[in-house]
Amino acid sequence: MAAAPAAIKEPELPSPMELARRSECRFPGETPAYRDARLALLAEEIDLRRHIERVAAQRRSLPPGGEVPQDYVFQGPQGAVMMSELFGDHDSLIIYNWMFGPQRERPCPMCTSMLSALDGEMQDILQRTAFVVVARAPISRMMSFAIERGWRNLRLLSSGGNSYNQDYAFEDPAAGEDQAMFNVFKREGSVIRHFWGSEMGPGTADPGQDPRGAPDPMPLWTMLDLTPQGRGRDWYPSLSYPLPAVTGK
Repeated sequence: MAAAPAAIKEPELPSPMELARRSECRFPGETPAYRDARLALLAEEIDLRRHIERVAAQRRSLPPGGEVPQDYVFQGPQGAVMMSELFGDHDSLIIYNWMFGPQRERPCPMCTSMLSALDGEMQDILQRTAFVVVARAPISRMMSFAIERGWRNLRLLSSGGNSYNQDYAFEDPAAGEDQAMFNVFKREGSVIRHFWGSEMGPGTADPGQDPRGAPDPMPLWTMLDLTPQGRGRDWYPSLSYPLPAVTGK
């Protein structure tokens, strides 16, 4: 009997602080106290990056998820399209559940802020995976808002005529509920399986925090987290803002 292949030993990584001390960045006027605190923070940032990589690897190694119960039929600008058709040339599909139910006059500002960022990234995302945005609002309303917002690259579909939102976003349409959620699906031949869903929400939030995923999918918050004031607790994105006052000529 042939011997089992030897396990591949992962290389031992330098400690985060060891890597942090390799930084040659020094900014004008900084004090020794600032540099010491910045190196401590840099070590934490390096450890965070490594943790993000570990979580991503753990996600990729999930066992097969449940088989999708039906080939959902969505409504697009050109008519009906089945879920199995959304994969295109890819074997993975990301579906984002947009909080824009038929009971809403306007969509959720938070969802809309994130989708505006993803619209700019979509041509790159589509090189690696299929991606669609669904909501229970009629497709005509969804497309009208996309034009208003200036979206060019997001594929929008109405799920108002199927049970996708109940099955994968845990909504109760009769109660007027809608829920933001990412779901990822994997195609294996003719079988479509659920791969992962963004299960973090109000029940998993720490005290004083907005419910959000990790890593946070919104570039807005990632940028604000770099600033002294942070994201704050009393501000949220809006669908529109007053025009700034014009001064001078």
